[in-house]
Amino acid sequence: MYHCILAKYNAKISRKQKENLLPEIRELFAGLTGIEGIESVEVFPNVIDRANRYDVLIRIRMKPEALPVYDDSEIHKTWKRDYGKYLEKKAIFDYEG
Repeated sequence: MYHCILAKYNAKISRKQKENLLPEIRELFAGLTGIEGIESVEVFPNVIDRANRYDVLIRIRMKPEALPVYDDSEIHKTWKRDYGKYLEKKAIFDYEG
């Protein structure tokens, strides 16, 4: 399955800050492939700068049984703790593919 996180930065985050956060987020989530059942991680920036768009998509390919392991992982906790302050909102979407 794919576990997708769509995140929108808050209005205080500049375009430059968005660019600077992207490599950090990629590096953080890259560590997930060390968790059994997580097959790949991709992080995509949005290429259209409009107010009604989200800023980043994190797509994790995993076996369904890996989801609770991911939820309890230090990487997930770090994402929420260290990057939550930059976010206005996020959406989570899971699908088979």
